Amino acid sequence: MLIAACGDLLSGELDATMITPPDDTPLGALAVTVKGMARAYADDGATFFADGDLVNALAAFSYGSGWLHFGLAYGLISRPGKKPAACPFAGRAEILPPSLAPKLDEKTRRYARLLDTACASVVSAPEPETAGGMFARRVILIGAFYARGGHDSLIAGAEEEALARFSYGHGWLDAGVRAGLLVLTGNREIFTI
Repeated sequence: MLIAACGDLLSGELDATMITPPDDTPLGALAVTVKGMARAYADDGATFFADGDLVNALAAFSYGSGWLHFGLAYGLISRPGKKPAACPFAGRAEILPPSLAPKLDEKTRRYARLLDTACASVVSAPEPETAGGMFARRVILIGAFYARGGHDSLIAGAEEEALARFSYGHGWLDAGVRAGLLVLTGNREIFTI
């Protein structure tokens, strides 16, 4: 998928969502935070894209999509008509110009380390057999799934796809920590809490 299309997809999805819990509840406040984080990364990505920084635009759009999809899956936000959320990984990622290869390589490898560290730094907070515990395990599995997928993409030489996967997976884990579903066992500095 083209990076501009990723940004358009994220912004369109955000425009089509509404906050589900009542505003004056803790879940309502969390929903505002989750949607706000996704919007902030959509806006950051748009700024990076307009400035020609395609590497950071790709990372920001993917990270914001992780936050958005977490919010949809957790029931904090919803889409009228209950259509499935669009996938930011439809088709192969846009191949960036060779002049961006050093920046792409550095950022992709750094984000691989960040997501690997994030996966190793969280555990489920709720009791295992509760609905919260089951969703927390799902969040951890999604983070691990996208870490594995990112590493597979790196091996295949698809660095753009790898960066998108690492960013998306980290977005899910970050949102899970912010929601109180995941307990940090270390490396607090790599989460937006």
